Amino acid sequence: MAHHHEHNPGNYNRAFAIGIVLNISFVIAEATYGILAHSISLLADAGHNSSDVLSLLLAWGGSWLSRKQPTRRYTYGLRSSSILVSLLNAILLLLAMGAIAVESVQRLSHPEPIASQTMIGVATIGIVINTMTALLFMSGRHRDLNIRAAFLHMAADAGVSAGVVLAGVAILLTGWQWIDPVISLMIAAVVVVGTWQLLKDSVHLALDAVPAGIEPSAVSTFLLEHPGVTQVHDLHIWAMSTTETALTVHLVMPGGHPGDDFLQHLCHELHDIFGVEHSTIQIELGDSQHSCALAPDHIV
Repeated sequence: MAHHHEHNPGNYNRAFAIGIVLNISFVIAEATYGILAHSISLLADAGHNSSDVLSLLLAWGGSWLSRKQPTRRYTYGLRSSSILVSLLNAILLLLAMGAIAVESVQRLSHPEPIASQTMIGVATIGIVINTMTALLFMSGRHRDLNIRAAFLHMAADAGVSAGVVLAGVAILLTGWQWIDPVISLMIAAVVVVGTWQLLKDSVHLALDAVPAGIEPSAVSTFLLEHPGVTQVHDLHIWAMSTTETALTVHLVMPGGHPGDDFLQHLCHELHDIFGVEHSTIQIELGDSQHSCALAPDHIV
């Protein structure tokens, strides 16, 4: 058996702290202005933007928990918490877009006068805050599903705010109140399409599916190409977290155990070629009198 564990995830503590402070400040300012201006819509939007703070707190918590050391009960640590958080954030984002869609449909049916200038001013600030926060997570959105969830949430709200500005300008020029809900519906549809993939990826990882970008047959073929290996079975590849991949496999080598150097080199190759951080390899001699019970593909 051999193990290889090399993991150096990006530390986004500073990004999370800055993003949370920016969004809390915006929510407080928006709620205060809404109270002073007696604007229900601003208060409602402040409530919606508070979901950004919740999203960032969840993502930060998942990132922190994933770095906790293993214990006797949690032998992999709490790495998979980042997967659960990315799944939860995808669901929250879809629910937020659903709420926007419902409100937009209601406004189409019963148009209400909109304070366009106030709407444009607040939404412009929202664009700046949400864009700045999204940029903090842009570099890690392809490597870490949890970071991608935070990025998508902030980018989505920046898009919604941009739509509000466009709607506000259009209403000022035309007086057509229906423009606001129509643009909101269009933006919500775009965000849902982007979030759907995040939801699918999160569900796949939560169910221990092989991470995207790794083809099990390619891994099996790679292992079979090594001298002395006549059979590969009981191959399992799954995500321990949103940034770490684990692998277990049985190699049949009738010539005998190849030595620790072979196993260490093989683990390094699995890491460098397939991005597997934690490999566990079992060597078998292929004795027909003591065949492995896990050899058949249908047995887990």
